[in-house]
Amino acid sequence: MDLDALVGRRREDWQRLGALSRRRRLSGAEADELLDGYQRAATDLSTVRSAAPDAQVVTHLSTLIAAARARASRVPTFSWAGVGRFFAEDFPAALYRLRRWWGITALVNVVVGLLLGWWLYHNPVVENSLLSPEEVQLLVNVQFESYYSENAASSFSTLVWVNNAWVAARCIGMGVLGFPVVWLLWQNVANVAVIGSLMHRYGRGEVFWGLITPHGLLELMAIFVAAGVGLRLFWAWVAPGPRTRLANLAAEGRTAAGVAIGLVFVLLLSGVIEGFVTPSPLPTWARVGIGVLALLAFFLYVFTLGRRAVRAGATGDVGEDQQSAVAPSVG
Repeated sequence: MDLDALVGRRREDWQRLGALSRRRRLSGAEADELLDGYQRAATDLSTVRSAAPDAQVVTHLSTLIAAARARASRVPTFSWAGVGRFFAEDFPAALYRLRRWWGITALVNVVVGLLLGWWLYHNPVVENSLLSPEEVQLLVNVQFESYYSENAASSFSTLVWVNNAWVAARCIGMGVLGFPVVWLLWQNVANVAVIGSLMHRYGRGEVFWGLITPHGLLELMAIFVAAGVGLRLFWAWVAPGPRTRLANLAAEGRTAAGVAIGLVFVLLLSGVIEGFVTPSPLPTWARVGIGVLALLAFFLYVFTLGRRAVRAGATGDVGEDQQSAVAPSVG
């Protein structure tokens, strides 16, 4: 066997195998190419060892094959680079791509909430079927305001964070069914509308908005995002488009899982605001201003990093190398 001829003929294939072994992500075709190159390189190594055992070539091929084997069997592990990539690319890309779903969800809920609050305000008989006069007075004059300060700020922040994260998780988790998400949103909107109408009727409207706005802007937006993503999950199997229902549901489900993780941290911020800013002695304009800034920061995050990530090709889904299977598209 002519060793120089073999090396010359196979050099580009070996270089390609080395390049594939160093890549962080591989497409399905590249993964197949990696395995094919690995098998060919293993055959080349066997040939060299048996016919022309050159130490340098044997060492090079052995190293190349070991790297290819490690890349082919790699199990995704935790890394801070991955965390940074998630918050800089994957999460904002998912939010930006799904912006119409949660944007429309937010708009509809705000309009319904305002209309319902207005109707309840002008129909006080409704409150008599919900609360007694004594309960109304207690809620308006004591309970609503004391709710934000009756517990230590740190424990209260943790409590509302966990509760809101659970609500968001339910919106996404039950999104595939559609109707449960709408029901959760209705319960949330109705609760706020009832309390808001009562506070306004008894001259406590300024207190209501001064306490609910600082944390509520970001908190409610996070819930609307979760609901919008959940409804998109429902629509993924109702109208799958060019993909099969299963493939489309799987893709949107992976994206929804990433959004759920990201919203945990968004709700952590709103929980901190609710625990430390809402009941603080700061003037109302300052507390409300903090809430407005938090919401604006969220929008800035979505429409700068998110738009940039989407234009770079990110979708919020995991890479192909982390998907268990990719079904063919139709059409």
